[in-house]
Amino acid sequence: MSEKQDFFTLLNGKITMQHSFYNPTSDAVWLAACVPNNVHSVLDIGIGTGGVSLCIKAENPNVSTIVGIDVSKEMLESCEKNCKLNSLKIDLVHNDLNKWSTQQVFDCVVTNPPYFYGTPAKHKAHHNIDIIQWIDKSTARVKPSGFFCTIVDSLLLDKVLYVLSKKHFGNIQIFPLFSKKICSERVLLRAKQGVKTGVSLYRGFNMNNESILRDGLTIDALLSTLSSTKEDK
Repeated sequence: MSEKQDFFTLLNGKITMQHSFYNPTSDAVWLAACVPNNVHSVLDIGIGTGGVSLCIKAENPNVSTIVGIDVSKEMLESCEKNCKLNSLKIDLVHNDLNKWSTQQVFDCVVTNPPYFYGTPAKHKAHHNIDIIQWIDKSTARVKPSGFFCTIVDSLLLDKVLYVLSKKHFGNIQIFPLFSKKICSERVLLRAKQGVKTGVSLYRGFNMNNESILRDGLTIDALLSTLSSTKEDK
């Protein structure tokens, strides 16, 4: 991320965002990179100020529709400003995920579950969530044979896998993300609804991987690059 005055950029300048009460981290770029290339509709749950969805728009030209839901009106107002700043359209829904009454389903659902615990944040974003309930509600909006993508603290991985198993998701791909600690700090995860294929645990990636954060490489493209490198040897 680079900074200039009241703005900062993602993906080496492809996306410009205003500084606000919440600014997306590298988690947003990683999550966006996890979205498969062949999806057309995406739901971003807990969209915040729009970092994930804007990166998806920049990285994935096949995505024609993005809907973002958030309980915080302040977050959505900031997100709308960022959409206009980048001349990109995202349909925004002001609602609580647990109370949202909809039958709409999507090719891919993405979510970066909130990390707010204790006293509610001033911008009234989701906080103190039940991660099992959050993942359960999120996966309910995935089309048959659609995808679910999330990035969570590694300590929450067992809870996410529990819900995915219960909701009949398979072809689960797990990508540990490392920084300076010896243990994985984040886990990036992608799963497909209604398939029976099991779990694939991939080797870890450095959270500061420039191919993802700067160049906008997708996870699939990065994996292809690694496979080609291995074959060349």
